[in-house]
Amino acid sequence: MNRSRVVIVGAGFAGYDAARSLTRALPPGSGVEIVLVNPVDYFLYLPLLPEVAAGILDPRRITVPIPDTLRGVRLVLGDVASVSLTERTVSYTDPEGGSHSIGYDRLILAVGSVNKLLPIPGVAEHAHGFRGVAEALYLRDHVVRQFELADSTDDADERTARCTFVVVGAGYTGTEVAAHGPLFTDAIRAGHPHLRHQKVRWLLLDLAPKVLPELDPRLSRAADRVLRERGVEIHTETSVREATRDGVLLTTGEFVPTRTIAWCVGVRPDPLVEESGLETHKGRLVVEPTLVVPGHPDVFACGDAAAVPDLTRPGQVTAMTAQHATRQGKLAGRNVAASLGYGRIRRYKHHDLGFVVDLGGTQAAANPLRIPISGLPAKTVARGYHLLSMPGNRVRTAIDWILDAVGGRQVVQLGLVRSAAVPLDTAAPRPAQEGTRSG
Repeated sequence: MNRSRVVIVGAGFAGYDAARSLTRALPPGSGVEIVLVNPVDYFLYLPLLPEVAAGILDPRRITVPIPDTLRGVRLVLGDVASVSLTERTVSYTDPEGGSHSIGYDRLILAVGSVNKLLPIPGVAEHAHGFRGVAEALYLRDHVVRQFELADSTDDADERTARCTFVVVGAGYTGTEVAAHGPLFTDAIRAGHPHLRHQKVRWLLLDLAPKVLPELDPRLSRAADRVLRERGVEIHTETSVREATRDGVLLTTGEFVPTRTIAWCVGVRPDPLVEESGLETHKGRLVVEPTLVVPGHPDVFACGDAAAVPDLTRPGQVTAMTAQHATRQGKLAGRNVAASLGYGRIRRYKHHDLGFVVDLGGTQAAANPLRIPISGLPAKTVARGYHLLSMPGNRVRTAIDWILDAVGGRQVVQLGLVRSAAVPLDTAAPRPAQEGTRSG
C-alpha cells in the first residue's frame, strides 16, 4: 500500500500550525507522510523581532526548532522555486544550491509574505527591511556601530547623521521598532560619555494620518503619546521621496541626514503565489472558505498567501495577521486530514480577539476582547499573549525579560551580519513568514 504524502510549503505561523494540527488529526498508523519544506530549520516568532533588534531578547528565544517541536514531520530544507499542479510536484533549491523536486498527494501553500518594496529611488540600495533574524541582528549591530563611529569623529555633521534613525512605516512593526529605539539608544549612549550632549533623533514616517491606522483610535492615540514622550518625531502623511548614502529626502521637501533607514512599510504575498498560475486577489491566492483552491481539491492555501473569505464580514477577505495565519493553519491541517478520510471538512470563521502592540519599557497598547487598554496593564496582557502564543522557548524568553528589567541591557556589537547579507530585495531567499501583526 502506497503512503499518502502531504507537502507543506512554508513554516511561518500558517505552515507551522498546519503541520502541527495535521499530526494531531491523523490517527496512529494512518500511513500519511507529512513533509515540511522551508529555507530554515526553525519557526520564527515574528512579533518579538523588535525586541531582538533592541537587545532585549537573544535571537534563539524567538526561533523555535522544527525537528524538536514537530515530531513526525519530515523537514526538507529548501527554497521553493515552483509548483507543478499537473505533475503534483514541488521543486526547490537546497541550501547548497542543489535542485530537487518532491511529489505530493495533498499540498498546503503557506509561503507567507515578503517586504513591500515601493519604486522610490535609492530605497533598495540604502534601506533595510525587518522580516527576519538576520535583519534584526543587523539593525541592532548597525545602531551600536553608529554610536561608536560617531564617538570617534570630530565632524559634528557626521555625528548628527550617525545619531539620526529613520523608520518608514507606522504600522505594527514600524511603531514597535520606533518605540523600542530610543530606549536602546539611551542604553548605548550611557557607554559613550563624549556623546552625552549629542542629540539623538528617531523619526517615524507614514503616509497615513496617524500611527497604527488600523487600530482603535484610542490605542493609536496611546501609542502616539508614548512615542512623543520618548522624543520620537512622528511625521504623518509623509514618506521618502529619495534615499541616498547621506540621508533621506522626505516628500515634504526636507532632507534628513542619516545613515539608518529601517523599512517597515508592509508586506506583500510571496512571489511564488503569482508564479503558480492560480487565480489571485490582490496578489493572494483565491481560496474557498474551506481553504481549498478552486478547481484543485488536493491544494490548500492559508495565511498571508491566501485571500480567505471573511465570513464575519461578507464580501471581504481576512487580514494578513498572525492571528488569522495561525488559525487558518490549524484548519488547513484538519481539513487535509478530513480530505484523507479522517474528520470532517469545515469552513474558516474567526472573530478577531484583539491586538497587542509592545511599546518597550512598561508601555504597550492592547484591546483584548475589544477592550482598549494601555500602559502597564497592556504590557502585562501583551507579554502574556506572546508567551501563550509561542510554541516553545517560553521560559527562556521570560528569563530574558527579567534579566533586561533587573540587569540592564547588553549593547555589544557582534558584527555577525553585514549590510550586503540583508538586502532590501524581494528576490532574496524567502523568509517564509507571515503575520506582521501581533493579534
